Amino acid sequence: MAEPLISIIIPTLNEAACLPAPLAGLAGNSGLEVIVVDGGSTDATTAIVRAAGVRLIETRAGRAGQLNTGAALATGEILLFLHADTLLPAGFASQIRRILSQPGCAAGAFRLTIGATGLKYRLVEQMVNWRSILFAMPYGDQALFLRRELFRAVGGFPELPIMEDFVFVRRLRQAGRISIARATVVTSARRWRKLGVFRTTVINQLIIIGYLLGVSPARLARWYRQGSDGTAEGQDSGVRIQESE
Repeated sequence: MAEPLISIIIPTLNEAACLPAPLAGLAGNSGLEVIVVDGGSTDATTAIVRAAGVRLIETRAGRAGQLNTGAALATGEILLFLHADTLLPAGFASQIRRILSQPGCAAGAFRLTIGATGLKYRLVEQMVNWRSILFAMPYGDQALFLRRELFRAVGGFPELPIMEDFVFVRRLRQAGRISIARATVVTSARRWRKLGVFRTTVINQLIIIGYLLGVSPARLARWYRQGSDGTAEGQDSGVRIQESE
């Protein structure tokens, strides 16, 4: 019996600096469909995608919408959502298929490694991995994966300006167990370097608390931009904004 096809969906917006590495890591792997959904990049992102020979879809900016667009056009039985600054581990495809074949498993993700040296990054990794395992709450930068039929059943990613992966994972937990693979993805440290580890962590936790207390995602997105020095793209665990400029 043929192994199920895995569709890897990568949302992008001006990711020319990061995208070549994950695309190179996927090259030569069989049983994969790679789809890059670009939200209107003005740098060399789309040229890099075309040169890599993978499928390119161009749409309006907005991470949730880009992810849903890619999923709607994917042909694989399994969907994997990958950030453009994140590298998958060796043998990821076999691990994904094995995890999703387990009874009661709704979805999965990988442990997190940050691509930088320093104790502060190791502490962040430890907190992220503990949260993922103990509370079954991995976020988007851990390469979420699930079967396509479940993605459709839960309605895909909510069309929110922020926290779309947080809400999505909470929906998945109602459908079954979320398993965390032993292998790790390696994600860029750029979002922690930008504001500092402490400030980034505090902002993210405050945004999550605000959401749980009922603050609207639109207001949370404005607060996040203000806390991030007015930038339109927030890329930290569970708190991500991607908008057109």
